[in-house]
Amino acid sequence: MIALPMALAFGVASGAGPAAGLWGAVLIGFFAALFGGTPTLISEPTGPMTVVMTAVITKLTADNPENGLAMAFTVVMIAGVFQIILGALKLGKYITLMPYTVISGFMSGIGLILITLQFGPLLGTANPKGGVIAALQNAPTVLSNLSPNIGEVILGLLAVAVLFLMPSKLKKVVPPQLVALIGCTLISVFFFGNAEIKTIPEFSAGLPSLVMPTFTVDQVQIMIVDGLVLGMLGCIDALLTAVIADSLTQTQHNSDKELIGQGIGNLVSGLCGGLPGAGATMGTVVNIQAGGRTAVSGLSRAFILLVVVLWAAPLTQNIPLAVLAGIAFKVGIDIIDWKFLQRAHKLSWKAAAIMYGVMLLTVFYDLITAVGLGVFVANILTIQKLANIQADRVKAIDTHEDDRLANQEARHLMKEANGRILLLDLGGPMSFGASKAITQRQNILDNYEMLVIDLTHVPLLGVTATLALEKTIDDAYAKGLEVYIVGGEGKLKERLQKFDILDRVPHKNRVQTRVAALQLAVASINGNTMEQIQKGMGINGSHFPEDDNNPSNGVTSGDRLSN
Repeated sequence: MIALPMALAFGVASGAGPAAGLWGAVLIGFFAALFGGTPTLISEPTGPMTVVMTAVITKLTADNPENGLAMAFTVVMIAGVFQIILGALKLGKYITLMPYTVISGFMSGIGLILITLQFGPLLGTANPKGGVIAALQNAPTVLSNLSPNIGEVILGLLAVAVLFLMPSKLKKVVPPQLVALIGCTLISVFFFGNAEIKTIPEFSAGLPSLVMPTFTVDQVQIMIVDGLVLGMLGCIDALLTAVIADSLTQTQHNSDKELIGQGIGNLVSGLCGGLPGAGATMGTVVNIQAGGRTAVSGLSRAFILLVVVLWAAPLTQNIPLAVLAGIAFKVGIDIIDWKFLQRAHKLSWKAAAIMYGVMLLTVFYDLITAVGLGVFVANILTIQKLANIQADRVKAIDTHEDDRLANQEARHLMKEANGRILLLDLGGPMSFGASKAITQRQNILDNYEMLVIDLTHVPLLGVTATLALEKTIDDAYAKGLEVYIVGGEGKLKERLQKFDILDRVPHKNRVQTRVAALQLAVASINGNTMEQIQKGMGINGSHFPEDDNNPSNGVTSGDRLSN
């Protein structure tokens, strides 16, 4: 009931025809349910996929009127193959790792495109060639010539009114799309029977014919790029819907398997002349609310829809195009991320700028450029924030009065050193963002005799940060400083060994605690030998207090030093 009007609307809106929308809903729904990784997911042509497919059809049929439509369906096959490859390479979990500002921007942009392209048909006027720009330029003409199309204007606006104003209680019983479709069609037949109301063109109710892959040398590169864009959009659309399904059913979908299922569905749909599709939020939510919990629900839906398509196809020829445009128009409004649009500027002007930038580029330029540029800018800003955070975690301490020295023993040792020890305290993951903060410390090494590098709280050391650390140690030795390394175990030790950093530092200068390193450094400054240090600590016979970053747990200073 939900799929039928949506499939017809998207088929007509795309330019491929109603049959393409119907077969896309049947084939993608069946194969995605059969091979996918989300049991409750309902897959069919969606608004975002239809927008991209519309652009593909417009572009290819303009350049090659004879084979353009077959080439467009070949693009759908390419998208399916691309999705299968992504799933086979187990890249599903990375697909949705995209900033929400970018997702919101391109989804809202797609919604605006769908609204713009359906504005003319909604009021009984076909869109001129040229996409969004041409549709916007034609809008004043459409509004000034409503009288000749008054019947279609009434039907289109009535369909939109039903979709918006239908009571919520009634929506739970019957989909508003179906009410608008049947109700407005009956009004058209009985009240506008002799008027020139444009309706769905006649199409065959039989099984679809195979569409063999069609290429031209001049356009093969464009087709592959369009296929990648369509495939990636389908991946994002399907996996985001799968996450919604997980939250409603308290389950966990298999992203990689889902991509393979979506890819097979789109591949078969393209071969049979059907629209591309993905996981549909509306159908999935209704399926779950109706009690669907396994893939049998999706398979049953596809089979029932197939029967309806084969039996009821002749009845669709009375459906006004303005009504289908009204349904697609409402889908465009629903796609726009209104909640984020209302508060983006309150959260962050940078987030708002990215979101609006992606949205405008999607509408007026190109989807892949919009998403690519949006991801790039968002990642640059994120990297800058992380770099600042990591830089703050690189602390240079050279006095006992520094508040970051919470341990009394460490304070005493730094006071005894009298500014001749530089303690470089690193904390948290150290990526390339921290490398500048590390190398900046090289400029002040001339003022010290000892360098203590504390890596106790560093779980991750990136390549660039490791190289910066290596250069700092080399500069310290070149300037006559003695170097001590605190901590650095497990994977961190492996990384240091791969860069030969541990070979630069004598074994006796690699210790487990900060206090032990400071003890050795102070003793070296005072000219004491190792035996004298151990003897002095043995005479004291006391335990060290808890270190700044390592509780003593009853371990004596001698034990610490031997470690």
